[in-house]
Amino acid sequence: MFTGNRLDYGVNTFSQEGRLFQVEYALEAIKLGSTALGIQTKEGVLLAVEKRVESKLMVPSSNNKIVEIDAHLGAVYSGLQADGRTLIDYARVQSQSYWFTYDEAMPVKSVTSSVADHMMSFAGTDDDDEEKRKKKMSRPFGVAFILAGVDDNKEPSLYVIDPSGTTVRYLAVAVGAGGESAMSVLQDRYAKSMTLREAEDLAAEILKQVMEAKINKENCEIALLSAKTQKFEKYNKEQIEQVLARIKREDHEED
Repeated sequence: MFTGNRLDYGVNTFSQEGRLFQVEYALEAIKLGSTALGIQTKEGVLLAVEKRVESKLMVPSSNNKIVEIDAHLGAVYSGLQADGRTLIDYARVQSQSYWFTYDEAMPVKSVTSSVADHMMSFAGTDDDDEEKRKKKMSRPFGVAFILAGVDDNKEPSLYVIDPSGTTVRYLAVAVGAGGESAMSVLQDRYAKSMTLREAEDLAAEILKQVMEAKINKENCEIALLSAKTQKFEKYNKEQIEQVLARIKREDHEED
């Protein structure tokens, strides 16, 4: 994959080809993570993710992949779980600090920029505060972070942040182990006129295709950032079961 050399270990040192190997390795770590995707519709942004249940003794509800950042903002990540949790906590603090300062919800783009800046903290800092320096990461974050939300103008938006701190806005996106094949399906089947129900069915079909285990209500999560209510709404098991039942019926009808 990559040829090892002394430049592999320097997070601030470019190779002769202009590459930062540690960032590239972090991008590779994402490809080992759970498949996560986001689909934007006029009714809001749908988030869905594969939840790997490694053992029958594991309690599935203890491993949440889709989380609420603020009332109008949610996120899903793929990659190292500890890194994802760190970024979630950071995004929550930034969002609440904005509330206390300005008495209004933090715009989705502003939260995205703030998280992206934090993901670049491995590059070092000139901050004189010793405590702040201790909290900085000494390596790139090994996660791809999907942020979705609805601002006060009721316009839904969907962003992805990668370990290099790059932010890109998408209409539909997928990351993780099955990210490439999922993106191929999204490119073929996504339409701006897509309804929420169609987005639910498409997300479930994609997860069904890329997951190694048989998809069920225990090993996947779905959430909606509603344009109507401007609220984060996570689907319960019954709602997920309804979505999965629909795609099963459609499969039988095609047969």
